Amino acid sequence: MKIRILLLLLVALFLSACAPRSKPAITDDTLVTHQVNGVTLTHRAIISPPEQFEPIDVQYRSLYSASIMSKPGYNGKVLGTLENATPFFALGEVENKWLAISMEQGGELIGYIQGNAGVVDSEYQATLRKDRPRARRASSAKNADNCVTVGKSSKACKDTKSDTWILE
Repeated sequence: MKIRILLLLLVALFLSACAPRSKPAITDDTLVTHQVNGVTLTHRAIISPPEQFEPIDVQYRSLYSASIMSKPGYNGKVLGTLENATPFFALGEVENKWLAISMEQGGELIGYIQGNAGVVDSEYQATLRKDRPRARRASSAKNADNCVTVGKSSKACKDTKSDTWILE
């Protein structure tokens, strides 16, 4: 009797081991692939695939600290930040002129940033020089900017050298 029960338990154990396993749960960090406009993108499950994709695959550099988003827009989750002057690869341009980015050429999609947050690496220095504030030039009309009307027929002008007001 004990042998029959033992054999029955062993058979049940073997049959339970043969049962099909359930699929592993998909978490935010699970890698998935999507094909958009003929390009296969590998990314984490938390990142939404773009609806449209125009391949770029060029090294860029960030112009300022930018948030890396899970969707190409402000309605996604912030996945991280791209610090100022950090090099990255723009995999492509997606909807609303956002960039799909990766940290290595042809690598995994890590998120999206605004299109104006980065510039092609070869144009980075020229872009910074162009964006610098310029020194103000001296005005050609000496009294035009420094005079105010006082009453109906008088005006007061400021002497720029001595910072004194002269009534005329």
